[in-house]
Amino acid sequence: MASSTVRPDSHDGAEDRDVSDADVAERLLRSAAKLSYDPAAEVDWDTPLDKNFHGQSPEWNSLYGTAYWNEMTEEQRKELTRQEAASVASTGIWFEMILQQMVLRDMYAKDPTDPRFQWALTEIADECRHSIMFGRGSAKLGAPAYRPRRAVLELGRAFKTVGFGEAAYAAILVAEEVLDVMQRDWMRDERVAPFVRTISNIHVVEESRHMKFARDETRRRLARASTARRHFHALVVAIASYYIVTSMVSPDVYKQAGLDPERARREAAANEHYKSQLRSSCAGLMEFLASARLLTRPALLIYKRASLI
Repeated sequence: MASSTVRPDSHDGAEDRDVSDADVAERLLRSAAKLSYDPAAEVDWDTPLDKNFHGQSPEWNSLYGTAYWNEMTEEQRKELTRQEAASVASTGIWFEMILQQMVLRDMYAKDPTDPRFQWALTEIADECRHSIMFGRGSAKLGAPAYRPRRAVLELGRAFKTVGFGEAAYAAILVAEEVLDVMQRDWMRDERVAPFVRTISNIHVVEESRHMKFARDETRRRLARASTARRHFHALVVAIASYYIVTSMVSPDVYKQAGLDPERARREAAANEHYKSQLRSSCAGLMEFLASARLLTRPALLIYKRASLI
């Protein structure tokens, strides 16, 4: 359970509310009222899995372009893409549960008449539906429950308990930006299973609002941050980014797909195509972090190690 400790925020009261912040939240609330989805009704859960389809765009697979990929049969490739799509979804669930707790802590005892408060709860409701959707999608793909390594799980447990302010919202951006670019490709790709395309479309549409709020909150919190706080949170966000991105593809997917796990891990680790895909997906994110002065030298080293820049 997340800690109920609340860090003081000098702008909690309605009298101090920034009108522009309220305007952003009000626009997001109106957008959500006009265009939101119920995955239980929108996604075709009943049609059996058609194994003629991929689970993700092949170009997003961790082995795409490697010698191992070239040796695989088309059936093996499709199975691996299904397992990797499920692994990405499982990582999404893990981090969505973290961000829900951070946002709840951030809004604890805040003004419920504030549109920002109301939007935050709307976002949490979205994330609950997304996590259920990802879980059902993984099951339909025939995948087990993939989880990050134990050490990473414990780091996540600590982060969700102590993360606050701009670190929490910037970390949300990291996870969502990478998934956004990835899933935009999947939802348009006719090689991908139709139900995965629907899931991707729902997530892209609704997460675009979450990213807007996260960017706005990150800027707002940093406006009054000291240099020391900015540098500290730049490092925290970079570390969170590293573990989020490196946890997206579980090493267990290779064994589950019937491949040689050791060889697959080696070739995936050296796969420049996959690293290029990650860097491309993070171009907008890095531009934002630079504008927010969160790309400090230590942070840059971590992003480079994660192939995000």
